[in-house]
Amino acid sequence: MGRSRYRVIDTRPHFVTSTTVNWLMLFSQPALAETIFSALRFLQSQQRLTIHAYVLMENHLHLIAAAADLSREMQSFKSFTAKAMIGLLQQQRSQNWLEELRSHKRPDKVESTYQVWQEGFHPQAIDSLEKMEQKLQYIHHNPVKRGYVDEACHWRYSSARNYEGRQGILDVEVITI
Repeated sequence: MGRSRYRVIDTRPHFVTSTTVNWLMLFSQPALAETIFSALRFLQSQQRLTIHAYVLMENHLHLIAAAADLSREMQSFKSFTAKAMIGLLQQQRSQNWLEELRSHKRPDKVESTYQVWQEGFHPQAIDSLEKMEQKLQYIHHNPVKRGYVDEACHWRYSSARNYEGRQGILDVEVITI
């Protein structure tokens, strides 16, 4: 497989996307969604990740985030959440989900039985206020576009609430545009 054209450029905010293997709808389960938010809160509490915006859909996560080493933090996040979610699925005896994660594992991943996340996280540097506004709109309107809610702030797993001055699931550093 060729190298990705996506690269982290310094510590500026980046728009990132992480997707489950085969677009499996794992995050339709609240316990698995909470695993994502707990891990993000931990990274924030350790001052390892600054989050400006987020949306968690049933099979992918979008963030606008910054870190001293964003690649390392995203790899750590994905590794930790994958192990935690697999453990939770095993505890719940969710054989169907586990079989899906096993069957979609890349063959070169010989050190693991399951694969939760697709490779990479597709970082795109935010290098202007115009690009920031476009990515904020994209993130916040993702659930509206999918027809899940009529207004962005109604999606529980989004920072759209934070941008309206309300409390969201995560604290974010709101960017004024």
